[in-house]
Amino acid sequence: MATDGRPPSKPIVTRLTKDPAISLYTISVKSGASLVVDLAGPLLWSTCPSPHRTIPCSSSVCRIANRNHPADCPYAAGGRPGSGDRSCACVAYLYNPVSGQCGHGDVTTVRLSSNATDGKNPLFPVSFSVFGLCAPGGLLTSLPSGVAGVAGLSRLPLSLPSQVASSLKVAKKFALCLPGGGYDGAAIFGGGPFQLLAAPPNGAYYFGVTGIAVNLVRVPLPRRALDLDIRRGTGGVTLSTVTPYTTLRSDIYRTLLRAFDAATSGIARAAPVKPFEMCYQASALTSTRLGFGVANIDLMLDRGHNWTLPGGSSLVQVNEQTVCFAFLEMGHTSAVADSPAVIIGGFQMENNMLVFDLEKGTLGISWLLSGIRTGCGNFNFTMGSS
Repeated sequence: MATDGRPPSKPIVTRLTKDPAISLYTISVKSGASLVVDLAGPLLWSTCPSPHRTIPCSSSVCRIANRNHPADCPYAAGGRPGSGDRSCACVAYLYNPVSGQCGHGDVTTVRLSSNATDGKNPLFPVSFSVFGLCAPGGLLTSLPSGVAGVAGLSRLPLSLPSQVASSLKVAKKFALCLPGGGYDGAAIFGGGPFQLLAAPPNGAYYFGVTGIAVNLVRVPLPRRALDLDIRRGTGGVTLSTVTPYTTLRSDIYRTLLRAFDAATSGIARAAPVKPFEMCYQASALTSTRLGFGVANIDLMLDRGHNWTLPGGSSLVQVNEQTVCFAFLEMGHTSAVADSPAVIIGGFQMENNMLVFDLEKGTLGISWLLSGIRTGCGNFNFTMGSS
């Protein structure tokens, strides 16, 4: 992996954009096209030109790329790691996190470009190459128009943050400020804490939540309801940029819904709007800097910290007359591998600064930025001076 231009010793920054129709977030790092952001994605995949560079089956990159094989995805006829055939081109497997489709493609190098940053402004252009997969065009189904693929941001070695760190010689950390309200946000790779939990091998980000409170009153969840079973890969609380709203296992969701219903009993209700179950008349709600004036929801973290979700994170306006409780219930299927207890969705992460440190295994979470009269759309993308 090579870099062009000045020796990049600074983090890089790119715009984050939200597609309002399907609530997916994209970054512009691939020339002429955007990539959907997937926090749990193991690697980067996109459509490729023909011809394109391939990677030998005997390479270490081929072995790493084949560590994560989507369940029930058929194996390709060739291209497997470890082959002694010098003409063997490595093939690995990819997964569309929105449609659930899987497929396979050549492992290749993908040219990316961005700007170095001092945290205040972009400074100078940086271009570099990372390893990725060539995707068949049919795998773009359900992704926003104009998108070329998916950028996986997991802990794994071929994720975008891991490869940016090794290619540009910057810290193995990244920050996301997911946009909301029609503005752009920002992603910073290489710089920018709550402890991230040891996690199953899927590369997703789990963090310790010991309980949930509504209006400072602890919600009576079943014992160990939020615990992560590392061996089975079930339970726990994880983060997802491809899940629009926080989704909870049925036993947790029902208990939280009852508690929030009781805490907001004095607010006039409205007819539910799918996919939401509990909605309010917009005219009955007051507004604050942190969104609608309702009871806060606290995710109770390790060491006595809380991640507080005020009205701006717990309620979503679905039309001029209606505001809904922005949490959803998981399906009633039995727990399978990689099924968490709670998935924190993109809406609840919007306008918070989240800093993921892959080396230290920590996650830093800001207060909702509107509380300090700013937001993710306030990053200055005007080129500064280095």
